[in-house]
Amino acid sequence: MLGSDHRAAEQAPGRTYRAELQGLRAVAALLVVVYHVWLGRVSGGVDVFFLISGFLVTGQLVRAAGRGRIDLRATWSRTAKRLLPAAVVVLGTTLVAGALLLPENRWSQTVREVIASALFLENWQLASDSTDYYAQHEHASVVQHFWSLSIQGQFYLLWPLLVLVVTLLRGSLARVLLAVFAVSLGFSVWLTALDQPLAYFHTATRIWEFAFGGILALVVSRIELSRPLRTVLGWTGLLGLLVCGLVLDVGAAFPGYLALWPTACAAAVIVAGATGSRFGADRLLSAEPLRYLGDLSYSLYLWHWPVLVGWLVIRGRSEVGLLGGLAIIGASLLLAAATHHLVEEPVRKSRWRARTLTPLLLVPLLAATAFLHPAGPREVAAQVAATDFAAIEGQHCERSPRNQDLEICHGPADGTPAKRVVLVGDSHVQQYIAALEPIAQRRNWQLVAMLKGACPYSTRSEKNPGDQSCVRWNEDATTEILDLRPDFVFTLATRNVQVGLTEVTPPGFVERWRQLDDAGIPVVAVRDNPRYSFSVLDCVQVHGPAARCGAPRSELLSPVPPYAHLDVPGNVSFLDFSDELCTEDQCPPVKGDLLVNFDDNHVSATFMRSLSEVVEQALDAVTEALVE
Repeated sequence: MLGSDHRAAEQAPGRTYRAELQGLRAVAALLVVVYHVWLGRVSGGVDVFFLISGFLVTGQLVRAAGRGRIDLRATWSRTAKRLLPAAVVVLGTTLVAGALLLPENRWSQTVREVIASALFLENWQLASDSTDYYAQHEHASVVQHFWSLSIQGQFYLLWPLLVLVVTLLRGSLARVLLAVFAVSLGFSVWLTALDQPLAYFHTATRIWEFAFGGILALVVSRIELSRPLRTVLGWTGLLGLLVCGLVLDVGAAFPGYLALWPTACAAAVIVAGATGSRFGADRLLSAEPLRYLGDLSYSLYLWHWPVLVGWLVIRGRSEVGLLGGLAIIGASLLLAAATHHLVEEPVRKSRWRARTLTPLLLVPLLAATAFLHPAGPREVAAQVAATDFAAIEGQHCERSPRNQDLEICHGPADGTPAKRVVLVGDSHVQQYIAALEPIAQRRNWQLVAMLKGACPYSTRSEKNPGDQSCVRWNEDATTEILDLRPDFVFTLATRNVQVGLTEVTPPGFVERWRQLDDAGIPVVAVRDNPRYSFSVLDCVQVHGPAARCGAPRSELLSPVPPYAHLDVPGNVSFLDFSDELCTEDQCPPVKGDLLVNFDDNHVSATFMRSLSEVVEQALDAVTEALVE
């Protein structure tokens, strides 16, 4: 019953000192910052924040219930005083800096996400936009990191209601939290396997981490361990946190069951508690520097991401070196300290209430609205270029009965089409629709698109190794192609064309071609276009069509494509439009008056449409099977 829950939670602070939790927060914040800045990876530090929040808030609420009353207004007021002031300062500053530093094509995204962040809905905004959190830093929103704060804000709003309901019903909070933990973790594992980018931002895939902390608050005082065992447990948890981001494949499988690693490590540190040993991890965590850094952890998290993205935009880079990283961390710490002492602490000690602070949300909202002015010609052109994806005009799309993630889109045809052509693979294949559609209209071909972002047509997941949803999608797409028996399949021949001559033809590509060869289906495989470590559109808006916005051809494309050295089945014909995308010496950002790439890796549909006649001639030349 709740009474026993209360007694356990009431004793918890005696075993786990606040100083240690401050130190644990500091470690989590440092891990987040260091991994983001230097490694471009996720560390698991955010999951530690979630667990600590669940631990502290649950303990506070249960103790309040034990005293006879949970005051929702007072609870939410304290939360608002803790979260809103620093968030408003960072959002307002970021919005102004974004207007000064960011290219115009990124303004609308910034405004949209500032509003979502101010309302603590950024995680749902990113989920709606299907954002990949592991994408290049300089392409990310300057407030993208507010996804985790949004989930925390939702937790702070809903958790007191949950505990209050359990109190009124005289239920067992421990059992309720165990149920929340089990259901949320199961949903997290399922959704991560199905759609990892969505799972990363979904509130329900993270609630179990707060529930884990809540359960810990209820039982930690009952766990009796010897001092040597607690010492080992504390260091095991701390070291496990430090290596979490290096060991785990967070790019393809987080949160899911892998998020148990950082949360279990944090739980181990909390259970270890104050060992009283000079060799204990708690001695380090309770040290004054880490405790102070723990006080700054919230503001440090708020500031580090916009500082990082801003630095990359100003420098025109995609990675941070040692000195640049030190400068970013140093600037973030200075801003965090100033925000803590000049904003957070004065507001916390003031008599202001939530109804006074809530209007502060209007500051970034009104500022963001001010930027939603009618766009001029230059901004309209930038926005069009920023979304210049190709699509089949007049297409009819339906979900495959085999896989609801597989959308099959049929283009129009006059009666029985002269040829049926399937485009299958990722968004790079999608852009060739712009070149193929005029051909299809002239020759009465029917285009059929089976496309999935970041999932090239292969027997394995090439971009995110281990992504079984991509593997299943390709299996089901192959089955659909075999049933459809098109006149030919259009797909990629290579991938990963980047500076350093990294282009490859993966074995999984060839294995798919062999499957189609066994069925007698021809394949036209096109060499992939270059990828850059920066947004070409952003670079052109800042520097114009300068050479720095492209790359030397010799650094991107080998004279002999990688498939030339492979044993490929006889049904495959290859196309290479590198001479159209690049000059003899350079792969420029602009050819003629057309932008070649509209981001870091996609050829613009407008430019691809200009190649239609070239593509048509190449198709006629590669094989007699494609000649009318």
